[in-house]
Amino acid sequence: MLEIKHLTKTFGEKKAVDDLSIEIKSGEIYGFIGHNGAGKTTTLKSVCGIQSFDSGEITLDGVSVTADPLTFKKQIAYIPDNPDLYDFMTGIKYLNFIADIFGVGEKERRERIEKYADIFGLTADLAQPVGAYSHGMKQKLALISAWIHEPRMIIMDEPFVGLDPVASHKLKEMMREVCDAGGAIFFSTHVLDVAEKLCDKVAIIKEGKLIKSGTMEEVKGDASLEAAFLELEE
Repeated sequence: MLEIKHLTKTFGEKKAVDDLSIEIKSGEIYGFIGHNGAGKTTTLKSVCGIQSFDSGEITLDGVSVTADPLTFKKQIAYIPDNPDLYDFMTGIKYLNFIADIFGVGEKERRERIEKYADIFGLTADLAQPVGAYSHGMKQKLALISAWIHEPRMIIMDEPFVGLDPVASHKLKEMMREVCDAGGAIFFSTHVLDVAEKLCDKVAIIKEGKLIKSGTMEEVKGDASLEAAFLELEE
């Protein structure tokens, strides 16, 4: 499904991502772990086509993010760690704006907006301007907008930050549903206990380099993911 081959990105003299190769298959929830500044966000932005890179190749089902970016981006959704939404729009106008961009039909968008707004308890707030939303409400709106066109691959940077326990539980269920339907999830997180319970596979990155990846059992062994991560980070 998603293949990242020998990805390298340099900022000045610093290699933010250094010859990184990862493959994410259909049906997998793939966790991406590393300390602040390890290269996670740079990698995710490169995958989404909003960050150029120096060398390497990124493809989704054989479609290149650089050679055919429009086709590539139609199949994905991306949620940054701090969603930058349009504060002047109401919640419902923002969701319809996103649905328009991806060409979602009237019936489908209405059904999906109703479904996910209900899941996150946001229905009553959709008529309010986004600028009046709390951080958690903005995160929920961003999640709904990501799911609205039913992408095959959803890429998220720290998606659980700002979510209450109920919303976090709902998001985990939604992530698994995407994978059960043949899609995949690629997300970064610092919440290692969540990653351990949720992910099928995980990759650990340090100073731009991949230091370990594989199934959860392969990466953590008999220890916890936190213990394995701390040992590898030393």
